[in-house]
Amino acid sequence: MKRMLLASLAVFVLWKVMDFVIHGLILGSSYAATMELWRPEGDMRWGLMNVVAVIATVAFVGIYTWLVSPKSMAAGIKYGLLYGIGVGVGMGYGTYSVMPIPYSMALTWFLGTIAETVAAGVVTAAIVKPKV
Repeated sequence: MKRMLLASLAVFVLWKVMDFVIHGLILGSSYAATMELWRPEGDMRWGLMNVVAVIATVAFVGIYTWLVSPKSMAAGIKYGLLYGIGVGVGMGYGTYSVMPIPYSMALTWFLGTIAETVAAGVVTAAIVKPKV
């Protein structure tokens, strides 16, 4: 349980840093160009966004901890890749199918999600090791 909590904390921090790079640096100008689609900065629900991130983190690490066997770095990478494809296609292309976002934003959300989950798989596998 201690390793699961430590992995969850590490993945949460990792995802926050990667979100800053993806959404702040890479997509910042795209968000500015489509500002009519988003809440104004003062109306953003940042507390809710952090709760969502904590739940997603615990779910990601929990699935690996309780359901992936045998545990290894290769398993963590494969798990992260599959999880990322599943979540990323919905985030990127699911949103693109119903909102007028630029294609480059959909693609970046998709690929960014995969990058985040593969990195999280590596971190999780490094911390949640098999019992010896």
